[in-house]
Amino acid sequence: MEIKGPRITIRPLKLEDVFLMRGWGTHDNPLIADYNFPDLSDKDIERWHRKKTSSFKNKYYGIYNEEEKFIGYMGIKNIKRFKRESTLGLVFDPSYVSKRYGTETLDTFLNYYFTQMNMRRMFLEVAEFNERAYKLYINMGFKKEGYYLDYFFDQDLDLSNPYFLKEQSSFVINNKKIYNYIYRMRLEKEDFFARIRS
Repeated sequence: MEIKGPRITIRPLKLEDVFLMRGWGTHDNPLIADYNFPDLSDKDIERWHRKKTSSFKNKYYGIYNEEEKFIGYMGIKNIKRFKRESTLGLVFDPSYVSKRYGTETLDTFLNYYFTQMNMRRMFLEVAEFNERAYKLYINMGFKKEGYYLDYFFDQDLDLSNPYFLKEQSSFVINNKKIYNYIYRMRLEKEDFFARIRS
């Protein structure tokens, strides 16, 4: 299976792709450091790939640019075939962020998702402070349908860091624990195609 856009190609995620993620760049922003690929052993990488790709409720894909370079991966998780819905996850090599690959990937994949896969809707969750990702999803037609507070992945975050200070309204500190706000978003098939028509 291969899904092609003007500059990108999406195909099932291969184990050899995951090994290439060791060469990816890193985010300077500590708020999104959990998107940096961790330092894993060969065995851990094999386990990571197996965990992602072994469940029939999940599908994972590699994203390749026009030079056939592996620049990102995406997953549709918690697939409910009767309801025809799932939850999206999307991660890019930080070296290829802000080059409109995210926009093209979603445009290309969502068209395939709603037509070839015959799905009805897609969900996702995004941190309130992750403005770039949030704007991308809004531009794709996703709508907010929920808002909740979640335990932040880095409890040792430097609270004097300028990235945190800029986004501190998205956080709550309670009993020395750090929490951040998350948007739950939803995209209906009709809304996706209405955006394309307009």
